[in-house]
Amino acid sequence: MAGQDIVVLRPGMVLIKNFLPFADQVKILKLCRRLGLGPGGFYQPGYRDGAKLHLKMMCLGKNWDPETSKYGEERPIDGAKPPEIPSEFLDFVKKAIEDCHAFLREKTKEGFPEQVIPGVSPNICIVNFYSASGRLGLHQDRDEREASLKKGLPVISFSIGDTAEFLYGDQRDVDKAEKVLLESGDVLVFGGKSRHIFHGVASIMTNSATKILLEETNLRPGRLNLTFREY
Repeated sequence: MAGQDIVVLRPGMVLIKNFLPFADQVKILKLCRRLGLGPGGFYQPGYRDGAKLHLKMMCLGKNWDPETSKYGEERPIDGAKPPEIPSEFLDFVKKAIEDCHAFLREKTKEGFPEQVIPGVSPNICIVNFYSASGRLGLHQDRDEREASLKKGLPVISFSIGDTAEFLYGDQRDVDKAEKVLLESGDVLVFGGKSRHIFHGVASIMTNSATKILLEETNLRPGRLNLTFREY
């Protein structure tokens, strides 16, 4: 956990600052770019009325359809099957959960950290790219299986690129929501009592990514966000 700063934002919600070293951020970006250019890669999701989400999306493992709020084996827009989740990504998730448990056990004297943030075996990863004008309204992640939701199996969120102003709270009310900045390399975990929080992205802070990351990856301005969960 060297170089990390771990913060408990609320019961079941933990922010790990600087979790992903620079080299791993580069690795994730390059893998996402390769997958995103292939079958089942990035597209701009929308609704039947023509409205579009303010982001580009790619699903790994299973497809999530924003129109129906359901998971499936292929996406309706073109019938493409989602690529598999790279094993390296799953290794990062496992390490993040282990670091959360170790912190809760050592720093908060929580005797049963697995009850605060349960273990998880992700089989879904939703990859979103937010441009400088990207945003996402307050919502709950509640389309997984009932058993997964009841157990409070956590959502694990990776941030790479520009900083995001992230909102979260118990109500779908922007004015009452808490705010936290998610910077490149940060990992946010929310499960247990915080599994059903409302959350969203209020704004992207332009030109906040490091110059060396942009030069190494040719990343366009914006934020890459990977969220893992177990169906």
